[in-house]
Amino acid sequence: MSFEPVDRLPRVEWAPYWKPTIDRWITEGMPHDASTADRLRDTLGLDCWRQYWARPRSESCPTPPSHGASIINDAAGYESILDALYPIRDLTVPLSGWVEPHRRGDMVVWLTLEGFFWYPRTLFGIENHLYAFYDQPELMHRMNRDLLRWNLKVVDQFCDIVRPEFVTIAEDMSYNKGPMLSSDLWQEFLAPYYVELVAELRARDIFVFVDSDGDVTELIPWIKQSGVQGILPLERMAGVDISAIRADHPEFLLLGAFDKTVMHRGEAAMRAEFERLLPVMRGGGFVPSVDHQTPPDVSWHDYQHYLSLLAEFSTAATRPG
Repeated sequence: MSFEPVDRLPRVEWAPYWKPTIDRWITEGMPHDASTADRLRDTLGLDCWRQYWARPRSESCPTPPSHGASIINDAAGYESILDALYPIRDLTVPLSGWVEPHRRGDMVVWLTLEGFFWYPRTLFGIENHLYAFYDQPELMHRMNRDLLRWNLKVVDQFCDIVRPEFVTIAEDMSYNKGPMLSSDLWQEFLAPYYVELVAELRARDIFVFVDSDGDVTELIPWIKQSGVQGILPLERMAGVDISAIRADHPEFLLLGAFDKTVMHRGEAAMRAEFERLLPVMRGGGFVPSVDHQTPPDVSWHDYQHYLSLLAEFSTAATRPG
């Protein structure tokens, strides 16, 4: 990610595996002791990293009745659940096993923070959140100020134990037609909090990525202005063109981009996909990985071909073109 020479690119699967995918693979020969995504990655020989997701809701926080539904509707609702928000957790236990492998250079540590689009949406619900930019701007700013303070505390606490190589800010603020908010709304409601958070992370020599699905092409210049260095997962099905992104943003960091929809078509289709990515792989600042989660139409046999090709191209990417 520093555009320096390497013996090979990292071999990683950035997202966890879908349960239906795992259920299928178990019937097709996957080791039964690979019961979690982390253990499966280790079993498959992928490079070791561990993710901690810092969630600003405690276990006592109400849950929405359905996906995308609301927990609160207004400032009074926010006040009513404050005791269940911004918990102070002891990170010693979840991180204790990471410190020594990280010190040896055998593990990459990854921290995920919830962002200033994602988090209010988890409280307002999808539809009410989009209205809230216009109907409840003061509450939106209050939520994001509170989240910023909490995220900064988490970063301090986390780095006292182990300094992560990179942080992702969870947002999912694009879909296949581009961003779900305008540049003006970004500048007013998100950018001020990004600037402060990203500056703190970069001062600690941590790479900062935004995690957003969909077509992120229009979004990239906005987040770059706030100091963000990279983005994932670069979904091909949403029309993302990684070569165009690299041409427009030569210093920007990229992770993902391998089209998951070709994986069930066999080795030749997967090889062609790696060939598509190879020029950007050779340029540095890019780690290829499945561009979201490996879907359940991919057999265990197909996935072994994918891993073999990943090993081949992660080395080929370091050779002269």
